[in-house]
Amino acid sequence: MSSGQLIVLTGPSGVGKGTLVRSLLARHNDLYLSTSATTRSPRRGEVDGKDYHFVTRPQFEEMINQGELLEWAEYADNYYGTPRLDLEEKINLGLKVLLEIEVVGARSIKETFADALRIFILPPSIEELENRLKGRGKDSPEAITRRLEKAKEELAASGEFNHTIVNDDFKQALQQLETLIFPI
Repeated sequence: MSSGQLIVLTGPSGVGKGTLVRSLLARHNDLYLSTSATTRSPRRGEVDGKDYHFVTRPQFEEMINQGELLEWAEYADNYYGTPRLDLEEKINLGLKVLLEIEVVGARSIKETFADALRIFILPPSIEELENRLKGRGKDSPEAITRRLEKAKEELAASGEFNHTIVNDDFKQALQQLETLIFPI
């Protein structure tokens, strides 16, 4: 059996990573999405074990201490991380595993999975990113301000990744992703 592949998608909050990932999964049943762990509270409609593994801060810190996370970072006052075991099992089974994570975690993946396909999703502009964050209606004005400040820092890291895609036209961005993940 061929070995699988890890595909890392990253970019600032609100850039459309989640929407792109949902579309990829709907179009390609041979992709597997790794479910991250987080200490943040679930948003309306999110399901534990599907959207995230929602854990307490002490539980997350124990996962760190036990080496159960491939990567982890603190973002917007919450921990986020990738449970190692399930991801490695899927890759060893020959599956393409999508990992949608924030930039700090995506940077550290290069050290553990040097052959991972690492893709940075860019917004068309900071102004459009702000409009998207406000349009989601999920965050307070203070949280949006924090996310935009963080986004400015994260955008500077885009050149560290194998590929960048500007999510201006959704269909075009999705097609570019598919071309990278499923080369002819």
